[in-house]
Amino acid sequence: MEIEEKVLLLAILKQQDLDTKEILLQLEETGMFTLKDGKKVLKKLKDAEFINDNGLTMIGIEKAKEAEKEFKV
Repeated sequence: MEIEEKVLLLAILKQQDLDTKEILLQLEETGMFTLKDGKKVLKKLKDAEFINDNGLTMIGIEKAKEAEKEFKV
């Protein structure tokens, strides 16, 4: 799993009150990726069934928590 995917999953987990478009825009502002690239990452995560229309799936939540542990110092 690429770092962009992990960051997006973690952002969705931590910011559940925002929709994914708002999260993509925030990550674009940080320079993580362009909006176009962010949408590609989002589609890839949806295709892998980490995300659905309601947010993170159980697998997505688990992967986001793994990413959180990986990023902790």
